[in-house]
Amino acid sequence: MGWCDYRFRTEWALSAPPARVYAVLERAEEYPRWWPQVRTVTRLDDTSGLARFRSALPYELAVSARAVRRDPAARVLEIRMSGDLEGWARWTVRAHGPGTVALYEQGVEVRRPLMRLLAVPGRPFFRANHRLMMRGGLRGLRRYLGNGLDER
Repeated sequence: MGWCDYRFRTEWALSAPPARVYAVLERAEEYPRWWPQVRTVTRLDDTSGLARFRSALPYELAVSARAVRRDPAARVLEIRMSGDLEGWARWTVRAHGPGTVALYEQGVEVRRPLMRLLAVPGRPFFRANHRLMMRGGLRGLRRYLGNGLDER
């Protein structure tokens, strides 16, 4: 693994049932409603879109995403990304006690030139930035589910 490669694994414990959590996570175009760091998601068609996100550091990342797996029975969502990040991301949603665990896994190579240039000295900051983004997403999703905003 090179300095521009990242692997992330984050688990979110949620009190909502797995089917409800999966239903929210599969509507990526609505992420900006509950995930502050996801600035925009523009749906292009049934399987692809564009996303922009920014966490604590003063830069915004832009990616094109294409769904490669949408499996409601297994509750797995997976995308391939290109743009400022090249790689994949996957949600796996499973029951855990009375609630749910949503596992987020990601494997990417940073393609943005400045981030590549700063790969060595910036690595701890980039990893911390990702942790802050995931923390913001967890808080936002808990609030979104708790307020019933996801119900249609």
